[in-house]
Amino acid sequence: MAAKPDVADASTEQRNGEQLKGERPERVIQRSAQSTSHAGETASRIGDYRELFKVRVTLMVVMTAWAGFYLGSMQSGISSVQPGLIEALFGIALVSAGAAALNECLERKPDAKMIRTSRRPMVTGRIGLAHGVAVGLAAIAAGSIWLVRETNLVTGTLTLITAFTYVAIYTPLKRYTTLATFIGAFPGAMPPLLGWTAARGRIEWPAVALFAILFVWQFPHFMAIAWLYREDYGRAGIRMLPVVQPDGWSTVIEAITYAVLMIPVSLLPVWLHLAGPYYAMAAAVLGAVYLGYTIRFARITRARSTIESKMYARDLLKVSVIYLPLLLTALMLNARGK
Repeated sequence: MAAKPDVADASTEQRNGEQLKGERPERVIQRSAQSTSHAGETASRIGDYRELFKVRVTLMVVMTAWAGFYLGSMQSGISSVQPGLIEALFGIALVSAGAAALNECLERKPDAKMIRTSRRPMVTGRIGLAHGVAVGLAAIAAGSIWLVRETNLVTGTLTLITAFTYVAIYTPLKRYTTLATFIGAFPGAMPPLLGWTAARGRIEWPAVALFAILFVWQFPHFMAIAWLYREDYGRAGIRMLPVVQPDGWSTVIEAITYAVLMIPVSLLPVWLHLAGPYYAMAAAVLGAVYLGYTIRFARITRARSTIESKMYARDLLKVSVIYLPLLLTALMLNARGK
């Protein structure tokens, strides 16, 4: 049932109506158009920053860092629900966003040649190069300083090194060697270790195990992406395995090798007494599924069409994205505290 307007609302509407009667219609239309234009520009600018900071990737970084912080807190025998969690995740997110921005600054020319990245704000000029560099450097500096002040020197330093490796080493190497994928897996695997050090203040073997899980997980995930967008990467001159060796066999062998390795690596937390038997069972089942889809991915070498081969790659990509949060959730639910 609709509510009845009160007297104040009625008198306000009357006054507004009288004002509009004395105003020329074209001025009313112009003002309305300007208001709509400003709202559209604001929404567009927010969207540009979302692209520049790679918000979805940054959210994945935050999620895996949270897992590391939670497990580190459990190891210390304290609750992870504390101000330190927000402080750590905020700093890590800032540095991740800044590194993403600098990555787009460096890759604006290759991005212009790829269909999936050709509308990025750095490519189209919606965000200028100087603007992007300034914002990226500011976010990295602010995030690193924040982490040193609010968590500890170890976390702040490691986070800064991670950003440097991603931006200054991995990003330019992609145009010269397929080894860039291996090198890029190091900064990609750092978030849970950073979360652990934020909680514990030091690097320990359980943190290394978390690093190893993310490091190995990335390869089937990356190979699926590389195969899906191999034409794009080829146009941009990025040396991914499917571009250098287009028959697909090297891509498949690398993906399967790491998927096999994923099973024992995912069980390291059990061996280190970080998790119990329920996690062990979950990790074994999830690892078998991940391996199964990676073996299925091998069909790209004899697919009858590009559409069919991309279907196998897309399925592996979906499974990889589901696998990781499920594995970390099982680890956190069955974690053993002090």
